[in-house]
Amino acid sequence: MTQSTLAEALHHLVSGIVDNPDDVRIDVVSGSRGETLEVRVNPVDLGRVIGRSGRTVQALRTVIGALAQGERVRIDIIDTADADIADETAN
Repeated sequence: MTQSTLAEALHHLVSGIVDNPDDVRIDVVSGSRGETLEVRVNPVDLGRVIGRSGRTVQALRTVIGALAQGERVRIDIIDTADADIADETAN
């Protein structure tokens, strides 16, 4: 599967578990460690995506890893609340 197809699948899964599905954003980022799917959600939904002891995010990684058919896929959850605070202090 291509990274964009995996990103669409991840978007669908994450949108199903959050209270604000319109705020879900999945970015494909290329870096020194390969391509990464970065998940951004409304700060209120961050706990839902991570889950207790990281169980939900681990399940998401397992499903996407299975869809990737042996291709290595990284999934990072980005805390947008920290980014919002950084933006406010920069202004």
